[in-house]
Amino acid sequence: MIKIITVAKTSFCKYLCYIFLIWGFLVSSESFSQGLKFNGGEMPIDKRTSYNVFSNKSVEFSQYFNIECNLSLYPDTPIGYIIRIKNEKSNTIYNLFYDGQGQTHTFSFNEEGKSNLFTAEIDMDELLNVHWFKMRISFDLKNDSIKLTIHDHTFGAGNANLPDKYSPVIIFGKSDHIIDVPSFGIKDLSVGNQEKYSFPLKESEGDIVHDSNGKALGEVSNPRWLINDSYHWTFLASFKSKTVAGANYNPEKKEIYYFNQDSVYIYNVRSGKTGMRAFSNKCPVQLALGTNFINTKNHRLYAYEVYNDRVPEEVTMASIDLTDFDNWETESTDELLSQLHHHGSYFDPSTSRYTIFGGFGNMHYNQNFYSFDFNSKEWQILGDFKGDVIFPRYFSSLGYLEKTNSIYIFGGMGNESGEQVVGRKYFYDLHEINLTTKQIIKRWEIPWNEDNVVPVRGMVILNDSCFYTLCYPEHFSDSYLRLYQFSLKDGSYKILGNSIPIHSDRITTNANLYYDKQLNSLYAIVQEFDDDIVSDLKVYSLAFPPITAEDLVSYQRSAEESAILIIIISCVVIITVTVLFFMRKSSRKVHNMKHRLNKNALETARPNSVYLFGDFTVLDRSGKDITYMFSVRLKQVFCLILQYSMEGGITSQRLSNLLWPDKPEDKVKNSRGVTINHLRKALSELDGIELVYNKGCFRIEQSEEFYCDYTRCMQIISANDTEGSKQELVKLLARGKFLKSSDQSLFDSFKTSVEHKLEPGLLLEMEKSFETEAYQTTINFAEIIFNMDPLNDQALAYQIKALQRLKMDEEARIKYQAFVVEYKKTMGNDYPHSFKDLSRINRNFIG
Repeated sequence: MIKIITVAKTSFCKYLCYIFLIWGFLVSSESFSQGLKFNGGEMPIDKRTSYNVFSNKSVEFSQYFNIECNLSLYPDTPIGYIIRIKNEKSNTIYNLFYDGQGQTHTFSFNEEGKSNLFTAEIDMDELLNVHWFKMRISFDLKNDSIKLTIHDHTFGAGNANLPDKYSPVIIFGKSDHIIDVPSFGIKDLSVGNQEKYSFPLKESEGDIVHDSNGKALGEVSNPRWLINDSYHWTFLASFKSKTVAGANYNPEKKEIYYFNQDSVYIYNVRSGKTGMRAFSNKCPVQLALGTNFINTKNHRLYAYEVYNDRVPEEVTMASIDLTDFDNWETESTDELLSQLHHHGSYFDPSTSRYTIFGGFGNMHYNQNFYSFDFNSKEWQILGDFKGDVIFPRYFSSLGYLEKTNSIYIFGGMGNESGEQVVGRKYFYDLHEINLTTKQIIKRWEIPWNEDNVVPVRGMVILNDSCFYTLCYPEHFSDSYLRLYQFSLKDGSYKILGNSIPIHSDRITTNANLYYDKQLNSLYAIVQEFDDDIVSDLKVYSLAFPPITAEDLVSYQRSAEESAILIIIISCVVIITVTVLFFMRKSSRKVHNMKHRLNKNALETARPNSVYLFGDFTVLDRSGKDITYMFSVRLKQVFCLILQYSMEGGITSQRLSNLLWPDKPEDKVKNSRGVTINHLRKALSELDGIELVYNKGCFRIEQSEEFYCDYTRCMQIISANDTEGSKQELVKLLARGKFLKSSDQSLFDSFKTSVEHKLEPGLLLEMEKSFETEAYQTTINFAEIIFNMDPLNDQALAYQIKALQRLKMDEEARIKYQAFVVEYKKTMGNDYPHSFKDLSRINRNFIG
């Protein structure tokens, strides 16, 4: 720790403290996830990733040099070229080709166009569950040899005819005519010998790559910056069952199971493949809640119901082997005295006991621990605990920490008496149950000033410092899940990642959280019930460790700005220590430089803005991305009020009918009031926009200092055309489809209205641009039209012809093939026009 001795009443000292804070932030930000993922053959050629490491600098090495990085392989495309290494001063090119289609991972190191120098084969199982592994390519110029190290295995060749000095041009992914690219990721890249260039690949956006000193040395096209995967939940898959179903995750096989009495969907999170198996015999448990657990020790899935109110002695627990899913076996007919909705649970494979806690049923909240004994095949109440009392509750999150042999129970809702008629309260407390001493200790209870939330059933505990769980306000029909990290010590918490939508009208609706250490990922499964029988399952992933919205925004600070700030910090420290005489002068320089940096950031970020085209985005008055403040519900309310603001506003009754159609008036009024207050709070972060309630109507009022792309779009299309406004409109609409991520039916009329206003004018401008030979503009207009109408023949015809005029025949054919595939998928039959037909441009072209 550095101690700073301050001089009273000097503004310089304030600047100095501020700069040290920035320095601390810059250092701490290095701990976040980082890396670059490459789009491979699963994407069109023009969307594949290419990374030129030294595009802005010529380097030269003597004696030797190494190319080192951590490498990750993805299943999307398991074949192609990972890297090419050229020598600026000769025509020799080396490449590394990967083939993962067989029984081994095969890496072939080649002298391009001449011969294979050596081949590295790694057993498929060795890298199966290794998310990142070390790769190093070593050029020994002195001894004329090349070596490749893959996950501690080294291969190589001598007599490589290497020069004494080497000026490498290093390109990962797509390069020149080399378009076969596998799906892979790299991080922690370094190139050099004693003089080493390090690339943390910590960018979160853009196509410029900086070294560890903040210098812009490389360029990348079509990047996928992995830091974003630590904030944005990635939707993986969805499934539907017409009968009651259950779901679970098996970390050993990397599989998610979604099963009912007749069959099971099997989704592999590693490969992305889905399978379905019909059971040879029907599951004997009459599923009501679909509760289940997995015993990884004997590789079996257990389906159970703690209570049934239909037939006595009915099967309440059965199991099936996860290797073949062939035959269900009856385990027990024992049951408890009532149903236990949303109970927590834990399976201990060392003792072969499955334990549940809490739950709701028969108008009572429960506080008991029940354990299923696989020897007696019966449920037993565990009553020998001592210490603090856990009040009756359901919707609790439960986890196990092996280090302390303890169960932890967090939150939920219920009351001290357990009687539903008394009313319920939300708990924000943590209890530790030591399984060795049978002692219950209440670790903490924290005040809660936000919307009331409940956690999901599963809790992820990786160490004795914190735990992770998903929480959501279950009292809203359309709600959202957020990932929370709580301290085990004192309950302090932070929210990580963006939100996951959840429709929670039914008590059977549930979600769960899982962690896979080998894949370094969190998985969320969300099961939504329509009528307590039919359900949908959605699967999401988040890279670990997750980050906050503030972390992501700070990560988007350009590396050049960070480097300049570090330089400023260093200069100021030196000046402070060695030249106190120039203290005031240096202070002014720091202030001016900081002012210029902030000004540039603001101009790039466009503060006070809301974007509805493409991804919903909100930037506050300082240009900071505050989209995370707008939950699914707040986005809905904002967009509805904005839509009706053009007509004078939306009545409170109309707003309630659209958003809470099934709720009684007293509950609607409370929900509406809370939501409006939260929206006003979020909008207070911007200038020039206000939510107004007048004469029974809500409306959005905007001034010139506030920018909304939808508002600006309506202004442009209602005004006289100018060349400047056309270009602005193209740039505005190029962000993507209007309300792209809002699939709710309540916005259908809004979307249709906007698209009907835009499409005729866009078609006309597309034709005009083609006639004036502005072919790139034609292509841009076509892409914008496809966002609104993916099967527009006229846009396809003009786009293909424009690409041909630009001598981009291959790209034209790719666009045509993509259109044909989409047409077949949507219409169910083949597209009736050939590629050749579309060369005949006609304004009235109709497919």
